[in-house]
Amino acid sequence: MKILITGGASGLGEAITRRLAKNSAHEVWFTYNSSAAKARELAQAFPNARSIQCDFKNAADMEALLKKTDEIGLDALVNNAISTPIAKKHFHRTGLDVFKDGFAQNILPTVEITQRVITKFRERKGGRIVTMLTATLAGRPPAGYAEYTAAKAYLHSLAKSWAAENAVYGITSNCISPGYMATKLTSDTDERIVGQMTSQHPLKRLLTTGEVAEAVEFFLNAPLHVNGTNLLINAASEML
Repeated sequence: MKILITGGASGLGEAITRRLAKNSAHEVWFTYNSSAAKARELAQAFPNARSIQCDFKNAADMEALLKKTDEIGLDALVNNAISTPIAKKHFHRTGLDVFKDGFAQNILPTVEITQRVITKFRERKGGRIVTMLTATLAGRPPAGYAEYTAAKAYLHSLAKSWAAENAVYGITSNCISPGYMATKLTSDTDERIVGQMTSQHPLKRLLTTGEVAEAVEFFLNAPLHVNGTNLLINAASEML
């Protein structure tokens, strides 16, 4: 299986890349922007893993990536990359530029890449799409995550449309909504808050990136009837 993982050199993306590249039958491509050292490390560790440098804010980089997806002949796409940091401000204190930048740098590149890949999937009558969301979509959104949660909700709606419009072509589109994980994206969270989340967690431990990577692997191998779903991974803390 030929797989593209966006943002696949660090955090959750790195765990996904490692999990899928362990299967030598896979040809794993992953994008990165600033994580060049991590990208080299992954390419050295796995002969079947190949990196693509791409700054989603750079039009030339994006065009080169889109052309590369055509050349590869992908079987699967994992939409994982996040180009902007989480604002972590209450909605009324979040500047309009945060919403504009988040949409331009996170949503639109995902739309471009997925449109290009789906076009090829339809020609080949098959393909898998997995889109990473967030467990903040379930229940009460945490304070300060308005822009981030809204962006993920937008992707969730798109992912359902991808499933509905393309199932007849043997294409699946599923989502994964993980709970809190210790990654670079959440590294600025106060240790006291992390401790409180851990103590209140049903399992008394936080979700790991490796566990989420397992779920990605499941969707890439699941029957075609598993389509249009959103897997919430949070130990039943909240339910959809």
